[in-house]
Amino acid sequence: MAATSDMEILNDVRRKEREDFSVEPSTSSEKKLHRCEECSRQFSRLSDLKRHMRTHTGEKRYTCDECSRQFGVSHALKIHLRTHTGEKPYRCVECGKRCSLLGNLKKHMRTHTGEKPFRCEECSRQFSQLGHLKTHMRTHTGEKPYKCEECNKQFSQLGHLKGHMRTHTGEKPYKCEECSKQFSRLGYLKDHMRTHTDEKPYRCEECWKQFSRLGHLKGHMRHMRNIGYPHSLINPTKRTQDVEILEMINMATRHLTQGEGKDGQDSPRTHKCSQCDKEFRFKSVLNRHLQTHNGERPYQCGECGRRFNQLGNLSKHIRIHTEERPYSCEECGRQFRQLDNLTLHMRTHTGEKPYKCEHCNKSFSQSSNLKTHMRTHTGEKPYKCETCCKRFNERGSLKKHMRTHTGEKPYSCGECCKKFRVLGQLKRHMQTHTEQKPYRCEKCNKSFRYFTHLKVHMQTHTGGDLSLPSMSDGPTYTWKVGRQQMPHSFGMIVKT
Repeated sequence: MAATSDMEILNDVRRKEREDFSVEPSTSSEKKLHRCEECSRQFSRLSDLKRHMRTHTGEKRYTCDECSRQFGVSHALKIHLRTHTGEKPYRCVECGKRCSLLGNLKKHMRTHTGEKPFRCEECSRQFSQLGHLKTHMRTHTGEKPYKCEECNKQFSQLGHLKGHMRTHTGEKPYKCEECSKQFSRLGYLKDHMRTHTDEKPYRCEECWKQFSRLGHLKGHMRHMRNIGYPHSLINPTKRTQDVEILEMINMATRHLTQGEGKDGQDSPRTHKCSQCDKEFRFKSVLNRHLQTHNGERPYQCGECGRRFNQLGNLSKHIRIHTEERPYSCEECGRQFRQLDNLTLHMRTHTGEKPYKCEHCNKSFSQSSNLKTHMRTHTGEKPYKCETCCKRFNERGSLKKHMRTHTGEKPYSCGECCKKFRVLGQLKRHMQTHTEQKPYRCEKCNKSFRYFTHLKVHMQTHTGGDLSLPSMSDGPTYTWKVGRQQMPHSFGMIVKT
């Protein structure tokens, strides 16, 4: 059982003193004649003053027989002993939960009453506990009182420092009872456990879709807004109060993400990057953008130590360790770590190609494919071979070309172990093992393993005319160079 903190014990002691000293004197003539010279506090009994003085002198005359911990007053020892005995004398009348300290019970009761008596003077946000307010205030002051002695990194919360220290010690105290995998933080273990239980505690209140992590739910909500999907059409029979709650969330999120001004208009982009002249509405977004220029990577993975410039990127990376794939395709059941990957995958089922070339009206399922295609119109070749200066419009083409310099042959035949630089050469070679002859002459039905052989053979029928034969009766063949389909006069032929 976790030990009761000194601050909690001290608060209960002070509360007990107030209760003791608030008793009315036995006679109206009794006065507080005993005054503390340290803080000027007055007491009616000398014994009360002596007990109070120990808070200034640091004298601790009461010792715990179990752990030898010492205390200045007997009441503090009495409270401490509950950590050994397990005694919890204070009971919540609402849910029956028991607490060892009266102060803890009062804090707990606020979860039932909803009371939040502590208010931030900067942003008016309210909290149920004073400690939560103090922690929150550091987001305004920038105070980071907890410092790592290993690397001097500072933190606003003690828990964050403790978690960070495990990146130095390698400690992983949280162990999964299902598969024995260990984690440096309790949150990582909780996320991982859901891969065993399939628990998805976070639910979209509009479409009822469930998620294993809160961040995934927030990402889902952002995605639905970004694609302009009207949430009210997802589940039109949803309760009115839930829709109203969602609208409040949407309004708050739009204010944060779009930067609405007080008049309902978008806030101007007043924060300009000195490095690339890009403009932003919020200074916090600018600061995050600047990390791409200065190389700062403040977010570190507690499992492998890899660093990231954005918290969102770290969150995605963590799934590699937890093996979590929260996004599942409803068509084929395939699962993905990121929502964007699922969105791209879904287009293989729907056939959606939202990215259209303005020059030839060709459409693509991914923006990167459109970007590559546009180079066929612009003639841009951004990828340059450092050895011979030849340029290419695709990175993949450059990689293939580099093998002519390095001699690398990554594609190996499983039959004879012969190696090849490109996959197409391996496929063509494999026909020598299968005895497959897919290219057939329509004049004499003779078959050939390679198209070039068929092309030479056709001259015996045409007298030199190299027009291609019809292949309507046999398998269909398509010329390909890289990813782009080309006319028959280019490249190598592959079966489709």
